[in-house]
Amino acid sequence: MIDYKSLSLANQVYQQIEKNILSGVYSPGEIISESKLSEELGVSRTPIREAMARLENEKLIGITPSGTVVLGITDQDVADMFTVKRALEPIVVKKAAMNISGEDLARLKEILDQQEFYEEKQNIEKGRNLDTQFHDIIYSASGSPILQAILSPIHHKLMKYRKDSLTKTGRSRYSISEHVKIYEAIEAGDQEKIEELVLNHVDQAYKSIQKGTAK
Repeated sequence: MIDYKSLSLANQVYQQIEKNILSGVYSPGEIISESKLSEELGVSRTPIREAMARLENEKLIGITPSGTVVLGITDQDVADMFTVKRALEPIVVKKAAMNISGEDLARLKEILDQQEFYEEKQNIEKGRNLDTQFHDIIYSASGSPILQAILSPIHHKLMKYRKDSLTKTGRSRYSISEHVKIYEAIEAGDQEKIEELVLNHVDQAYKSIQKGTAK
């Protein structure tokens, strides 16, 4: 019999450990054990074990003779993810423009207003969460579960680098402005403009990440 409660807990544990890796709470090279995570997160080792199996499969952690080591995301990983985003994101946003509902358009506008508000408050964490929501609504509106399944995890996995670029390069203000223009192009159904704006958005995000992580 499947224990749905256990699966749900394992997923929550996975998301928390993943967030800690991507946000730099657990540093690359750091050893993390089931017992340490169990104590830290206040759960048994069973959901920890399930979560770590997923993280190992995604190459965020690795098993070594010394124990389980945090791998995190390398510069090459980031470059590869942006290559995928550049190839697929214009397609997804153009599909979304053809399929999006009035309700989703209203939600995007609400998110943009909230982004402006939290930008004024300099609440970077809230702004990052809204940025992710903006993209996820568009991915979902595309009507392509396959493309959504590819792009949504990539966008989430760039969390640490988005944080660095937002805080170190002042990227958040420009990102919101780009989101507004993309929203307007989606609302107008302007396919040519969407491609131009989305490619620029992806390219500028990558450039800011490179600046934000430069030594």
